[in-house]
Amino acid sequence: MFGMIKTWKALEAKGIMGINRRNADYVLKYNKRHLYPIVDDKIITKERALAAGINVPEMYGIISTEKEIDKLSEIIGGRSDFVIKPAQGAGGDGILVVADRFEERYKTVSGKIITHEEIEHQISSILTGLYSLGGHRDRALIEYRVTPDPIFKSISYEGVPDIRIIVLMGYPVMAMLRLPTRQSNGKANLHQGAIGVGVDLATGLTLRGTWLNNKIRKHPDTTNSVDGVQLPNWNGFMKLAAGCYELCGLGYIGVDMVLDIEKGPLILELNARPGLNIQIANDCGLTHRAHAVEAHIAELAKSGVQESAEERVRFSQQLFGHIKSHND
Repeated sequence: MFGMIKTWKALEAKGIMGINRRNADYVLKYNKRHLYPIVDDKIITKERALAAGINVPEMYGIISTEKEIDKLSEIIGGRSDFVIKPAQGAGGDGILVVADRFEERYKTVSGKIITHEEIEHQISSILTGLYSLGGHRDRALIEYRVTPDPIFKSISYEGVPDIRIIVLMGYPVMAMLRLPTRQSNGKANLHQGAIGVGVDLATGLTLRGTWLNNKIRKHPDTTNSVDGVQLPNWNGFMKLAAGCYELCGLGYIGVDMVLDIEKGPLILELNARPGLNIQIANDCGLTHRAHAVEAHIAELAKSGVQESAEERVRFSQQLFGHIKSHND
């Protein structure tokens, strides 16, 4: 027991944030409960983003009741690829990604052939709340399927890699790239076996990765190095993430984004309780960075200054950019 306390004190000294500190000092302090629906419901997030002129995957349609399932063919139209997801889902559960049509059927991103009736059954399960937070009735969202930028082809297995940036009061504090693996079934979810790779905030250069809580340098499926990769349009991602503070009003969020081959950076969703594995991926704690942002905001408040999203990005890049060679 004493050894555990000693270990935790050593981690705290390094600025590693635990779940209790995250909840008490950041989630509860900066995230007002009445604003949670904006981020917990992907449809509301998307509608707010569209109204603010922020890029998101195009929404093809919404199904809210069993009767509306009859509209599925009309919503899909002649499209050969699309995504169906629960509006209030978490952890990637319940998401169905259709990559192509196969005669009268559909082919999922993993190559499985499914029928129209099976898709309807999946939507019905979504509506019952099978995948929603708290098991409440839900809505199904049918949207554009993101085609990842070719830069990820050598370091990702199927699926769509995404980028998460933790944002405190509009200031990006830490970032990671999440890469699907065979074990995660092509999903960019760390709990299901995806890889988390730290990203230098200043440059968008990837650092070392973490897989199942072990540090790694190579993707287990492609065997290519995950570190030292330059992410395109990095400043675009940083500005998108910083601007989400104004979008939702929540002070402590995880912003999940993707890089589409045609449409560039897109926001997928926002998270009011972002996980803490990002610290392992960056080999760095969140606490010291969060304190630095809070001290900066307190200093600005004395003179009544409020920084723009671009200024907030610049501050974070100057203070938190730890430009490393991948040979370090």
